[in-house]
Amino acid sequence: MRLILASNNKNKLREFKQLVEGMDIELLSQSEAGLHLDVEETGTTFEENARLKADAFSKLCGLPCLADDSGLCVDALGGRPGVYSARYAPNRDFDKGMEMLLGELAAAADKARKAHFSCVLAFAFPGMETKVFEGRVDGRIATEKHGNGGFGYDPVFVPDEGDGRSFGEFGKEEKNAISHRGRAFKKFLDYLNHLNN
Repeated sequence: MRLILASNNKNKLREFKQLVEGMDIELLSQSEAGLHLDVEETGTTFEENARLKADAFSKLCGLPCLADDSGLCVDALGGRPGVYSARYAPNRDFDKGMEMLLGELAAAADKARKAHFSCVLAFAFPGMETKVFEGRVDGRIATEKHGNGGFGYDPVFVPDEGDGRSFGEFGKEEKNAISHRGRAFKKFLDYLNHLNN
């Protein structure tokens, strides 16, 4: 199966390609597929933005398309940065974004540092209803960065289902096993398997 990922984000593409290793899925980024379309993320929810991208790309190329919208939601900040996670970081510089986030939470008590990563995947195929799959991982924001792995806000996010390390200290397989993106993708794969049986 050839599947277009409606993104040129190299980090997301790398994680998705890790998730399909050994499967009969050829995953291509929009640039690898020769598609040039910039879809404005005008939605106020992860689902709205994921649907916008998946529908637009599927209509353009006539192939099955998968789009991701994801972000970090911090309880003490009323759910921010949320859908604006990438834009919260100045010029998408996540080192600066993490500094800003840690600054905003500097006076927060440990229980106020609760946070979660959310990911919504939208799967669009011409002639079919667009399907969405959501994944979430709960955790907290550390008081400082730990590790250089992952991307985005991973070095300051400590998942509840772990041993106290940040996602920045996880290996790729262990992160994919519990991450928001890994969980959403598993639901998507379950859907594909159901279609094929």
